[in-house]
Amino acid sequence: MSGQLIVITGPSGAGKGTSIALVRSRYPDLELSISATTRSPREGEVNGKDYFFVDRPQFEAMISSGELLEWAEFAGNYYGTPRPPIEAGIRQGKRILLEIELQGARQVRHLFPEARSIFILPPSLAELERRLRDRDRDSAAAIETRLQRAREEIEAADEFDVQIVNDNLDETVEKLASAIFRY
Repeated sequence: MSGQLIVITGPSGAGKGTSIALVRSRYPDLELSISATTRSPREGEVNGKDYFFVDRPQFEAMISSGELLEWAEFAGNYYGTPRPPIEAGIRQGKRILLEIELQGARQVRHLFPEARSIFILPPSLAELERRLRDRDRDSAAAIETRLQRAREEIEAADEFDVQIVNDNLDETVEKLASAIFRY
């Protein structure tokens, strides 16, 4: 069996992380790509498990050497996907899940066109707003920014091989697993 990169994206609050975690709990051989970042570790985060924590010069060297599949700068920190672990995993026949933002997914498509791409959609913007508010993590202004970004991201859903509307978590997990394991 040959390995494959599966790129999963969608707006914040659509349920990507939850759906991926549930699929991985059923299929522990699925690997989740680990991103590199220049931000400091949060409490409980482990280098090499949650992120590869690197300093700015190291990250910029990774950009210059072409070592990243995709990268972006958010809130003064770099985030990106190291290419070597993904290529090694694919050579070993592994399915590797890459959960990233739309901008990164577009970059990956150019560098890795054989990757399968999946877009997770909320059932509606009203439901997305409810989910974001219920998380109780962001200010009203941050939620409004996320909703504006979500509108733009949703317009790009057709760029992806598979679109899944997350209106029922169990069904979404089944559809995601099916999309991941489709040959």
